[in-house]
Amino acid sequence: MRFALWWLAALLAPFPPAVAGGQPQGAAERPVDRTYTADEILEAADRAFGAGAQGLAQAIERIFREQGRPNAYIVGREGAGALGLGIRYGKGTLYSKVEGNRTVHWQGPSLGLDAGGDLSAVFILVYDLHDTEEIFRRYPAIEGRAYLVGGLSVGYHQLGQVRLVPVRLGAGWRLGANVGYLHFTRKRRLLPL
Repeated sequence: MRFALWWLAALLAPFPPAVAGGQPQGAAERPVDRTYTADEILEAADRAFGAGAQGLAQAIERIFREQGRPNAYIVGREGAGALGLGIRYGKGTLYSKVEGNRTVHWQGPSLGLDAGGDLSAVFILVYDLHDTEEIFRRYPAIEGRAYLVGGLSVGYHQLGQVRLVPVRLGAGWRLGANVGYLHFTRKRRLLPL
């Protein structure tokens, strides 16, 4: 009789929640981290610049201390030149954990006490970009560069909540400072406006 009562009680008892992926069904899900760690960024930067680029790890560590973890980044190449008035053209791939990858172009004019030209590998850390369509705007820039053969430079741009931190490893001759903007577009443009 006791066995029959135990069996009936076990039969009528509610089943434990189904386990899917190690969590009980209905349990609060942990928020998914949509940012990149310093190790992920350093690995991607090493692929972009070549392993062991001098000063790269220190620059990225400093950016992480100051800005935190980015939620997107851009890897690309650009060419720029100036003699008072300057222009810049670039192309790259925007990487986002939320929306995947997409090709982006950028161009922009500059004005300042700036002379020279350079070709650069560019790695741009992107902060607070919650919709990749938001990248397609003009980001104001104040920059300075000084190198005769090549060098590493870091810049900061912000428009609204979105912040861009380009790290450039350039080759060429460049000296001076300028103001201008970076205009990100879906397709290449001949006019740098």
